[in-house]
Amino acid sequence: MKNTVRIASGKFRGRIINTPGSKTHPMGERERLALMNMISEYLPGAKVLDAYAGSGALGFEALSRGAKEVLFIDSSAPAKKCILDNMRLLDVQADVILEKLSQFQNNEKFDVVLADPPYDSFKLEEIEYLTGFIKDGGVLALSHPSEAPLLPQMTLEKSRKYAGATISIYVKQ
Repeated sequence: MKNTVRIASGKFRGRIINTPGSKTHPMGERERLALMNMISEYLPGAKVLDAYAGSGALGFEALSRGAKEVLFIDSSAPAKKCILDNMRLLDVQADVILEKLSQFQNNEKFDVVLADPPYDSFKLEEIEYLTGFIKDGGVLALSHPSEAPLLPQMTLEKSRKYAGATISIYVKQ
């Protein structure tokens, strides 16, 4: 049986997408909805990077709420295949990169970066690396296991706890 999640809001609200299986743990619907509500003003027309993409649920939520484009990154081949399958299900176009985040190179900057890294291998240096891909005035939405980390050139705007997760929103200065 395939694992699935439901898109929580926007034009794809209620649509079911697949997850890559037991190797990933998609953010819960309640948390995804809260995260999207926290960054909703930044999404219309935004260029979004979905790091640690897994099923692509966060990126698809962003597209559902009016993001112009999403770039998905994950180091897992099953995750990339799952994202491509979900793109077909939702009839959307996006780029999907199969690569470790630490090896990702891109000259373009993003309006919004979504990061839901695996908590059992949370690496602050990877999150700091991600901030280099954010435009001035852009946003990082980070799901993390503990207190909101201090990030260079980023201002913590909001931080909310949900069960075992914390969602923090940062703005690039």
